[in-house]
Amino acid sequence: MSLYRPLALVAAVALLGGCATIPQPLQGTYTNVSSAAAQQGGAGGTRVRWGGEIIKAEPGPQQTCFYVLARPLDSQARPELGSAGGDQGRFVACHSGFYDPEVFSRGRELTVTGTIHGTVTQKVGEYDYPYPRVEADVVYLWPKRPVYVDRPYPPGFYDPFWGPWGPWGYGYGNPYWNSPRVIVVRPPPPPPPPKK
Repeated sequence: MSLYRPLALVAAVALLGGCATIPQPLQGTYTNVSSAAAQQGGAGGTRVRWGGEIIKAEPGPQQTCFYVLARPLDSQARPELGSAGGDQGRFVACHSGFYDPEVFSRGRELTVTGTIHGTVTQKVGEYDYPYPRVEADVVYLWPKRPVYVDRPYPPGFYDPFWGPWGPWGYGYGNPYWNSPRVIVVRPPPPPPPPKK
């Protein structure tokens, strides 16, 4: 057996492991038109996959409409982290049924697929903003991202054995202070349902 076969297998596994996949409900082929471009009209009937941060969710008698600050989507069809709405604009996506505004709350990340169906004008401050309207067939709420903290100790923490300049406060290049520390803070589990 040649040395290249195991190396090729390791490289293939690493390549496949690094590939991001789009969740099954969001897969498909969609037109590459932004919500800002759809504001101008002429995109009616176009199938799109858009996402961003929820501004508000408004349940109605037959459907719930999500007002969203649009953001570019990454390779998993998730709104990009830290990407401002900027020229992406805003849009409204409506889907039949009730979606709880406490779950689909402001700031949560959402990706929808559906068909553009005109615009809906709503006030943003004193401005009449034309939201492109998507008749959504899929509403995908992303799980909250974990919160990362840079250091495990609060500012001003004093450790008598490891100072900021090395062990016992001496030296330069202490690996503890020069290497980044990451703490993952997970949200608490939901409370149990009330007993009847």
